[in-house]
Amino acid sequence: MKGSEVYDDPAFLHGYRELRRTGLGLNDELEIPAMDAVLPPVGELRVVDLGCGEGGLAVRLAEAGADEVIAVDASEQMLAAAAQHPAVRYVRSDLAAFDLAPGRVDLVVSSMALHYVEDFSDLVARVARWLTPGGSFVFSVEHPVMTAPMVAADCVLDDYADEGLRQRSWFVDGVIKYHRTIASTLAALRRHGFSLDVVDEPIPAPDQVARHPHLAIHRRRPPVLLVASSLG
Repeated sequence: MKGSEVYDDPAFLHGYRELRRTGLGLNDELEIPAMDAVLPPVGELRVVDLGCGEGGLAVRLAEAGADEVIAVDASEQMLAAAAQHPAVRYVRSDLAAFDLAPGRVDLVVSSMALHYVEDFSDLVARVARWLTPGGSFVFSVEHPVMTAPMVAADCVLDDYADEGLRQRSWFVDGVIKYHRTIASTLAALRRHGFSLDVVDEPIPAPDQVARHPHLAIHRRRPPVLLVASSLG
């Protein structure tokens, strides 16, 4: 099941929303603070949020002063439940097909969505066209040590060099993600004119694990790759 379809699957959507509701994922304590720490000041910027889901990041950016946030997602159900803000405009589109006019925005962001995109290099090329000179592209993805194994297993790294499609059981069977090495991800950015500002692998601190024991597994291997880059 493709990423453009999975969030409209009732069983998947129920499991995902329960995970977010209970705070037992990695988003609230790990990914969101790490993303916020590397975002540039967004006052008066025009922003695109790729794979916006229910709009959490898009609304945070709008509340921080962004002039406009174009929030894009393929899921009808996620967008139907998305948080509203006057500066946020939601667009339903598969990320593989979405496009904008050249120089349309100042910042492109994506939170834990681009591992569902098959052709990452093509996406980076489009992002480079959309951005104004000096614009930023900031994104998080599932870490390649997590996506690598052909058969997912807890804390087992295998098949790292073999990039491409992976199928996972996550609330439902057959969820399709795409594995890319760190080197391949960064090379695609450089190839399309981006310089690297931050490359991070957020891991919970011991005191976070003490407060939230479900995060302990994420000290054994990094769950997230976070990249902040600038055009030109």
